[in-house]
Amino acid sequence: MRNLRPGCRIVVLSGAGVSKESGLATFRENNGLWEEHDVYEVATPEAWNRDPEVVQRFYNARRKQLLEVFPNDAHKYLAKLEEVFEVVVVTQNVDDLHERGGSSNVVHLHGELRKSRSTLDESLVYDVDGWEVTMEERCEKGGVLRPHVVWFGEMVPMIEAAASIVRSADLLLVVGTSLSVYPAAGLLHEASSDVPVILIDPGELNTSGLRNVHHIREKATVGVKNLVLKMLEYQKDG
Repeated sequence: MRNLRPGCRIVVLSGAGVSKESGLATFRENNGLWEEHDVYEVATPEAWNRDPEVVQRFYNARRKQLLEVFPNDAHKYLAKLEEVFEVVVVTQNVDDLHERGGSSNVVHLHGELRKSRSTLDESLVYDVDGWEVTMEERCEKGGVLRPHVVWFGEMVPMIEAAASIVRSADLLLVVGTSLSVYPAAGLLHEASSDVPVILIDPGELNTSGLRNVHHIREKATVGVKNLVLKMLEYQKDG
């Protein structure tokens, strides 16, 4: 970390463990369930085709919950890195807690919960005012609006852009992810072999094939805060 200089690029890969500490439930920690909904009943194209109203209600409920929670210390301290470094957050999370926590450059791999998009033209994306999207709402071409998220079984449109970002990193910081969800987990291997990788997660992680790795076995709020304070102190002393 002492080799990092002001303006170096830090790329953050964040996962559900960061959002969990703000009170947002995850599918993975509940055996594929969220609020008693099976993931395949509400987060696949087949689910939407079978019963779009159920899917819409499910995402309305998730959006409503999102509006009731707040960024935690992990979000806030990642944003503080921007005081010294160029920071890009590449997140698997669909919430907006990184943005609300102060991060200015966030790439969402799996879409954004507070947006909807046209079922006729996927380039038509709209901000959601509040938490509810109804089946009566239409895009300018007359299409029903669906959640602007990447469902299981769908392509991840931002994966190539994210890979390019990781390849430009001077430091890769991975927070709150099990490194088991692909294609996002494969992003770690896009970094140059001499780039330091810092993992912050309390669990066991598969680091095979990675060099120059340091694993901080702490939850996101604790690990990120301690690391960022040390990094900023190094810069002050240097």
